[in-house]
Amino acid sequence: MPETGYIAAFLIGLLGGTHCVAMCGGIVGALSVQMPGRSVRQWPIHLAYNLGRITTYTVLGVFAGAVGSAGMLLGDVLPVQLALYVAANVMLILLGLYLTGMTQLLAPVERAGGVLWRRIQPYTSRFLPARTPARALPLGLLWGFLPCGLVYSVLATSLVTGSAVRGGLLMLAFGLGTLPNLMLAGMLFKRFRDFTRDTRVRFVAGLVVLGFGVFGLYHAPSLGGHLWSGVVCAT
Repeated sequence: MPETGYIAAFLIGLLGGTHCVAMCGGIVGALSVQMPGRSVRQWPIHLAYNLGRITTYTVLGVFAGAVGSAGMLLGDVLPVQLALYVAANVMLILLGLYLTGMTQLLAPVERAGGVLWRRIQPYTSRFLPARTPARALPLGLLWGFLPCGLVYSVLATSLVTGSAVRGGLLMLAFGLGTLPNLMLAGMLFKRFRDFTRDTRVRFVAGLVVLGFGVFGLYHAPSLGGHLWSGVVCAT
């Protein structure tokens, strides 16, 4: 049975799908326009694109976990873990509020990520139009760097894992949680986009993600207790 921490990351990715479609929906919609007409021919291309995106998330998680483990060598481990853990859960709370529409405090974080994205984005034109999986996969690898508060919130948690392997697995679980939403957005773009734009859907999803952050802060002394079991380990 998977550790509960990875299940939590998967659920955050799944529930944050309303934000995924808002951020990446235009991309998958453009892909759909450029693809062969029959949907049966489109799904391998959408799958390849999303596998590329999830691969990038996983690599970023490996890097964040490695950085987190190095940071813990600079002093007493537990205080460093606790500080990183609190920061990660504050990010989740901001994300939840962002999804509900109550605040835009996470928007500056996404704009900061745009500095790197502006350097990467020109390379995406080399793989457009992405009419084959072979072109969609590298396109997805690049689009994985698109500035996204949802990604950054879970990536902050990867820092707390204190391990490159656990950090990568955490982002992999999160990426797989985002997969159903973006696959549906690609295959049923107009209908699913309208559903995710419903303010009630976004509000409920935001409240649940907010709940993850509040629960995490409440259990900060035990670094999340059972919720992040097997991922965030008190040392």
